[in-house]
Amino acid sequence: MLKYRDGDADAFEVLYARHKGALFRYCLRHCAERSTAEETFQDVWMRVIGARSRYEPRAKFTTWLYRIARNRVIDRHRADNPGRFESLDDAQSANVPAADPVNEPERRVSSGRQAARLETLIAALPAEQRDVFLLHEEAGLGLEDIAALSGVGRETVKSRLRYALSKLRAGLGDTS
Repeated sequence: MLKYRDGDADAFEVLYARHKGALFRYCLRHCAERSTAEETFQDVWMRVIGARSRYEPRAKFTTWLYRIARNRVIDRHRADNPGRFESLDDAQSANVPAADPVNEPERRVSSGRQAARLETLIAALPAEQRDVFLLHEEAGLGLEDIAALSGVGRETVKSRLRYALSKLRAGLGDTS
């Protein structure tokens, strides 16, 4: 980002290529519709471009990027529900088909069912747990970064992640 800030346009391409997949999945899992996720995703990148000249590395780039994304998701929920505060608890998760490199039909079907079940379980997590899980798994952020981004303590983040993983494991265990 520092190279991009200093005028290297190719550096933006590197940033975009490196973060687009995980960032889009993060937006998609917090938005009820794919079109809303696409708009939110584009809005995040437009804000990155707009903040180019003001960027100061106070945290890791990914922490900064996902803070923007998280704020845009919250703003989107508020805009979609005027007159009432909308928390991430009310966000609906869209089903995202999982890529499956296995060619065996039975395994593909089983893997597809497992992926769909996982998506349903992620959507059913309480908002705080879902957000921490997605920031950890999709964005690859550590506990310290998630704590800084979300404004809660490291131990709170650790507990939310532990509870989320426990619920996901229990839910996936039921689908044998």
